[in-house]
Amino acid sequence: MSLVDLPLLPLGKGRDLDAERGVECPGDLPAASDPDLVARARAAKEALGERVFVLGHHYQRDEVIQFADVTGDSFKLARDAAARPDAEFIVFCGVHFMAESADILTSPAQQVVLPDLAAGCSMADMARLRQVEDAWDAMADAGIQDAVVPVTYMNSSADIKAFCGRNGGVVCTSSNADVALDWAFQQKAHLEGGAKVLFLPDQHLGRNTAVLQMGIGLDECVVWDPLQPGGGLTADELQRARMILWKGHCSVHGRFSEDVVDELRAQHPGIHVLVHPECKHEVVLKADLVGSTEFIIKTIEAAEPGTVWAIGTELNLVKRLADAHPDKTIVFLDRNVCYCSTMNRIDLPHLVWALESLVAGTAVNRVTVDPDTEADALVALQRMLDLPGKSHRD
Repeated sequence: MSLVDLPLLPLGKGRDLDAERGVECPGDLPAASDPDLVARARAAKEALGERVFVLGHHYQRDEVIQFADVTGDSFKLARDAAARPDAEFIVFCGVHFMAESADILTSPAQQVVLPDLAAGCSMADMARLRQVEDAWDAMADAGIQDAVVPVTYMNSSADIKAFCGRNGGVVCTSSNADVALDWAFQQKAHLEGGAKVLFLPDQHLGRNTAVLQMGIGLDECVVWDPLQPGGGLTADELQRARMILWKGHCSVHGRFSEDVVDELRAQHPGIHVLVHPECKHEVVLKADLVGSTEFIIKTIEAAEPGTVWAIGTELNLVKRLADAHPDKTIVFLDRNVCYCSTMNRIDLPHLVWALESLVAGTAVNRVTVDPDTEADALVALQRMLDLPGKSHRD
């Protein structure tokens, strides 16, 4: 099934358990207008005590993040959950692939809850297992499969991580993608012509890392389009390429444009442009600094008072940084509001419903990964954890 074959599902309606999108959220949610929501969330969390551990991704709403025991990027939060084996319930305020990673890394006795199952990830949806398996077969037909090492970004479904585990590949984060790529190229360095990397599912992180950090030429990067026969590439193009980039992207970071960078530099002389590596290559080339969400946060925290910053990442985080650092001028690198729509599915009514359901003895919206997929995904994750240097940072 291709993306064009997917049935249209209104948010929160219908079921598609193979995708990071629009599945039903059963149960009666409290009204968003309920003035007691904060008190109800606090009471439910206190009633559960140490039985519950609430994780909040940096892109979550402020109304939700206030109840998080820890905040961070996706892999950091999954590791934090694994470090709390006594917590019976892990409530992950993030998106579906993050909850999957938490389920993989935590013990079987722990239950991972996603307050709204419709909180998916459009990027993760752009690489579905059958599409990747078809691409893998096409690479065999082109005579290159033996030279290809699959590398998947953490922002991918469990079955894509498992595919990489089964096929000699590895998982990476936005801060250790260069370390993961270096490892991948070493795996097949003995072959004539060297190794190739199939990078899933974000073409921009793959391209930016390969070109700007690994010294690979743009002409050595090709894009595999799963909606085109043969990925839209010839056998010759595949044979000449070193980086085969999956045609996926982040719907938030992909919006930032180089012309806005130019406008802001004209409006604010001396402005520092700080962007996430999921941004387009043209935007990254115009930026002053590029790095993961944690890098962005630490950079702003360490910045001198009075400095001016334009940040290219999700708006909830940019607003939170601006509020936390009134001694600096922080602006958003877009002309329009640009929240992550699926991340924003986790709101206070869903969190209250999930917590109160746990108090009542029901773990709603559990996210589970089947044992076979979990075992293969763990192989790819462990390879990342075994990498030197930056592999333990987000």
